[in-house]
Amino acid sequence: MPRARVAFYGDDFTGSVDALLQFARRGWTGRLFTRLPDAAVLARAAAEVDVVGVAGISRSLSPDDMDAELRPVLAAFATLAPDLVQYKACSTADSSPRVGSLGRVIELGRDVFGERPVPMLFAQPDFGRYTLFGQHFAAERGTVYRLDRQPTMSRHPSTPMTEADLAIHIGRQTELPIGSVPLLAFDDLAPRLRDAPHAALVLDALTDEHLVAVGKALGALPRPVFAIGSGGLSHGIAEAAPGDGPVLPTSTTAAGPVLVVSGSRSAQTRRQADAAAAAGWLVRPLPLRASERDVTAAEVVRVLLSGRGVVLTSDDIDAAAAGERPVLEAIAEAAASVISIVARDGASRRVIVCGGDTSSRVTRLLGVESLSIAANPWANIVLLRAWSGDAAIDGLELLLKGGQVGSDTLFTDIAGLGDDPAR
Repeated sequence: MPRARVAFYGDDFTGSVDALLQFARRGWTGRLFTRLPDAAVLARAAAEVDVVGVAGISRSLSPDDMDAELRPVLAAFATLAPDLVQYKACSTADSSPRVGSLGRVIELGRDVFGERPVPMLFAQPDFGRYTLFGQHFAAERGTVYRLDRQPTMSRHPSTPMTEADLAIHIGRQTELPIGSVPLLAFDDLAPRLRDAPHAALVLDALTDEHLVAVGKALGALPRPVFAIGSGGLSHGIAEAAPGDGPVLPTSTTAAGPVLVVSGSRSAQTRRQADAAAAAGWLVRPLPLRASERDVTAAEVVRVLLSGRGVVLTSDDIDAAAAGERPVLEAIAEAAASVISIVARDGASRRVIVCGGDTSSRVTRLLGVESLSIAANPWANIVLLRAWSGDAAIDGLELLLKGGQVGSDTLFTDIAGLGDDPAR
């Protein structure tokens, strides 16, 4: 009976989609679930495709909550007997002892898959993420910064990055020993990964060739391999053994106005909203108060039906409007509510959700059961087809966007995809 070669869990939905894209670009067929399905559904998917994924929310959870979220998924993956299990982490490695702990992920992975060294690769060169001598770097607006000096990540609201040496950074999240392997030692990478005295090893990478070298080394390790890493790790695994799946389309037949809902406070997302406003779109704060939601949703539907795009932002909201609820939960609930109304009224079938944590929660609140890639217009931008038992949500086209992802004109560029069939 065929079985999936790789199973992965994504720490948020945007990262999960990126992993799915990296495999699909290299001919691997895949299926991404929005939560852990029952055993029969998971086994059936694993028998039909090369890679199965579960999109999760662990990036924003405490270690105890990560146990409850992640352990059942890893245990389910173990029953599939894949060659490799990947914990898809953000390429900026943002985490802490209290939130999204990568140290806890190492502990859980070793509990389920055996106490072998866990390879960790966070570099993703096509996204401006690099690791050299264990130090991590991240680009922003054309400049590459050491991670602890990168303008966005050094000031991240929940997991500010204050250490660029990833072995030190992750070592603060577990009592297990964390090491690293520099590029200078890649000639005998597989034996180093197999025989290291460390619980986990940070791997360097500056180019796509380095990613592939890691992929090949993982292919030489005893099965099953448990590894942690970004879409760069997915790239390296798939490129080391390409599949024969279909070529991804660059556009879809969807057209019409676009709705954007944002939980991101990134400066890049704000620039995208400002560019949309300059193009004539309606830009408003998300309505966190339930009493305001119907009025805002009615205005959004009216504007969309008139042919204009809409952006609902969160960096300018009144946080007090969330009341006693965590702001992230209030944002996700408000965003899902507006999307549901828009979808039921037929005002838009293409929606952009900004923010990894927000995307995770909104997708689940909408009742989306799984996602497949509809198109890959350019770079790491992915349009997804939502699968749901709810007829209004089924077939909705989604773009789940990380805060720093995309050009300033991303929103209007997506809206224009259906205008020119030759594009």
